Amino acid sequence: MLTLIFGLVLLISNTDSQTNNNDNNMKFELIKLPYATDALEPVISKQTIELHYGKHLQGYVNNLNNLIQGTEFENADLETTVKKSEGTVFNNAGQVLNHNLYFTQFSPDGGGQPSGKLAATIDAEWGSFENFKKEFESAGVSLFGAGWVWLAEDESGKLSIVKEANGGNPLTKGLKPVLGFDVWEHAYYLDYQNRRADHLKELWKIIDWKVVEQRY
Repeated sequence: MLTLIFGLVLLISNTDSQTNNNDNNMKFELIKLPYATDALEPVISKQTIELHYGKHLQGYVNNLNNLIQGTEFENADLETTVKKSEGTVFNNAGQVLNHNLYFTQFSPDGGGQPSGKLAATIDAEWGSFENFKKEFESAGVSLFGAGWVWLAEDESGKLSIVKEANGGNPLTKGLKPVLGFDVWEHAYYLDYQNRRADHLKELWKIIDWKVVEQRY
């Protein structure tokens, strides 16, 4: 499995080198992390951040910038592209948006529980924050293959847990993503091997609930 993961990293690295000539024309850029690459240890290691953020996400950004050239999405924003595109454009746009939300919801000072309106809505929907966490983790563990598990809200503010395969995002269902856990193996395999459940359980320790609450 490690051979497969590092093979993917090599493929993405090759994509990086092939797209360097287009850097001056890049519409989308790699987001800046609000923390150092080693700040989330031991929940997420520096090595995983460097590969996941620095290689995988950079590869999606580069691919997307190349794919949208000369298309209807050349001047569209990221959310519009995710909502309206298909195929490889959607795959890469979805993964850019997904990872932007993912990496910016963490903090080395995170953890604890949500507060305010978000906390009250979670309690109303699942009975307690602990019950919500159990259902959220269960959704992530049970998702077959690669994908994401999301806490999403509809237009009325009602929350639900949504499972998306591959690069899927709740936006395509008319929902707003509030919190997302990545269950692609490259997100956790170096740190947890095949123990996806352990990875999901540990992520609560680094959630920046202030960021998540602002999305709701």
